[in-house]
Amino acid sequence: MKRVLIISYYWPPAGGGGVQRWLKMTKYLPEYGWTPVIYTPSNGEAPVVDQSLVNQVHPEVEKISSPIWEPYTFYKRFTGKKASEKVYSGFINDKKESWTQKLSVFIRGNFFIPDARKFWIKPGAKFLTKYLSENKVDCIVSTGPPHSTHLIAYKVAKKTNTPWVADFRDPWTNIDFYNQLRLTSWADKKHKKLEQLILQNASKIVTVSNSWADDFKNLSNRDVTVIRNGFDHADFETEIAQLDEKFTICHIGSMNSDRNPEALWIALKNLVSNPQFDQSLSIKLIGQVDHSIFQSIEQYGLTAYLNHIPFLSHKDALLALQASQVLMLPINDTPNSLGVVPGKIYEYLGARRPVVGIGPLHGDSAQILHDSGAGNMFAYDSHAEIGVRIQSYFDEYSKKELKPKTGQIMQYSRKAMAKSYSELLQNLT
Repeated sequence: MKRVLIISYYWPPAGGGGVQRWLKMTKYLPEYGWTPVIYTPSNGEAPVVDQSLVNQVHPEVEKISSPIWEPYTFYKRFTGKKASEKVYSGFINDKKESWTQKLSVFIRGNFFIPDARKFWIKPGAKFLTKYLSENKVDCIVSTGPPHSTHLIAYKVAKKTNTPWVADFRDPWTNIDFYNQLRLTSWADKKHKKLEQLILQNASKIVTVSNSWADDFKNLSNRDVTVIRNGFDHADFETEIAQLDEKFTICHIGSMNSDRNPEALWIALKNLVSNPQFDQSLSIKLIGQVDHSIFQSIEQYGLTAYLNHIPFLSHKDALLALQASQVLMLPINDTPNSLGVVPGKIYEYLGARRPVVGIGPLHGDSAQILHDSGAGNMFAYDSHAEIGVRIQSYFDEYSKKELKPKTGQIMQYSRKAMAKSYSELLQNLT
């Protein structure tokens, strides 16, 4: 068996979307001849904690860790948060942004480059260099964000002459909230300089969507490999949920202001004038939700139908997906929207419930919905078309004929993605 060192900030019991890619990849890599070694902080700041994920770690995975110092204690004091409160990545606020939050964003973008985990780079590289002097690995993978992981890998790969894959779950300077970081010209140049350092020195660049691969190719003038996220078929074979009695329209995961599906709210506002629809509708939002989403729901008179669940374990969240009548997939309305493929889209496929997407009609997510037969993508402003589709699903629901979608989804399985990654690693070594 060959050994691959994976540098990942997120690892169980951390929950949320950032942990899933490599938790699942390492589950299946041993089947293809690779023993994973995970390097992660021993005291990281997880946005959510999901103890159920610990049981999904493959027994052959070796975990190594070292401490990290992060500035979140000072951030919480400055913004008035409790010490026990979690800090979320991206821009999700439970109320209107205060001046302290605005100043914190400025400090974050201009002084913590590439991110607040920068203080892990030097000690992390020192720790791993020593580890590799005593424990051979055949390849290194760094997965970001946070992109500090890539800078650790750069230093270690250079010192040990080990092949290295930079795995981008999200872009760096092309990420959707980059223009919200209030960057000075100096900080912008610093981010782009570090990004180029990684893109030019990694043995291989991997990302999760075709559009983002094109963006990285334009930035680096190098070939970029696409290895998507996926769904784990085993997650959907242990328990089958009973469908909700209500006509549930469900979203799982974080919803920031860029993901506010206003066209859907307008469509639902028009549909609830039908007494039967009014009595049946339930809007279920599972995860962290920006205050602007709640404002829109209230604006369109839909608050009475809302069921917000701030957190469910991954297992329970998948059961909630399977129980829902329809799944909503809002895509960030941002300049990089063509390449945005939320990890939840694959678990939507695994749940086999019909999907209503709101986003670019020719983006990567739209292509996945089309190729899998899971649903359709609608333009951001097409509330009339969305209303027609929701009504058709409701008519089928009323007749108990809203069936599971059974299209071509196994091409998006986690096992298939692990096979692709094993082949890439094999070619490098």
